[in-house]
Amino acid sequence: MAFKDLPAHARPREKLIARGAPALADAELLALLLRTGVAGKNVLQLAQELLDHFGGLSGLLQTSAEDLKVIKGMGGDAKRAELIAVLELARRAMAERLKERTVFDSPGTVKQYLQLHIGSRPYEVFAVLFLDAQHRLIVLEELFRGTLTQTSVYPREVVTRALHHQAAAVVLSHNHPSGSIEPSRADESLTQTLRAALSLIDVRVLDHVIVSAGQSYSMAEKGLL
Repeated sequence: MAFKDLPAHARPREKLIARGAPALADAELLALLLRTGVAGKNVLQLAQELLDHFGGLSGLLQTSAEDLKVIKGMGGDAKRAELIAVLELARRAMAERLKERTVFDSPGTVKQYLQLHIGSRPYEVFAVLFLDAQHRLIVLEELFRGTLTQTSVYPREVVTRALHHQAAAVVLSHNHPSGSIEPSRADESLTQTLRAALSLIDVRVLDHVIVSAGQSYSMAEKGLL
């Protein structure tokens, strides 16, 4: 079923034009991108199924074109490509904002950016935001991947990448696939190890952010740095 077949009051396009984008639910905004549903499932139902299956917008932003194939109605290349393109634009828009402003001006954006990149991964990922002297983003790099239970992080590699990017500061980050964002003793110990190693080359560790789908924990905000 396409938009034209929906009742007038239920058409997201008309609702957006009349009341503005903030008035639309997540499923309605997503439906605008999808445009059509499939037999037995209108476009709003398809949009809601995608959100339910992938755990909301944060999970959907972690999907690949291959992941989307599991949903009936998302097997076509064109529809999947359009959705993945929009999701990638969201990531890049946040990256541009962090490159223009100091991370201290946009702490919420930093967390959202990290959630979008690694929050919903089914395995642990350790990533680093490398920052310039004004604490603006140079680049985000995923340096290590692990299993669901642990990740091996090598301080020497983090130091090497910091020197490569001529970074003045970093924000460390990793995800917890279990969903809990509370830092473990090992997380705290690793943070101090990396802090000590990076201090030898005059690079500051500004924060260590732990993320999961839709959640984040800042060690700096909690006084652990």
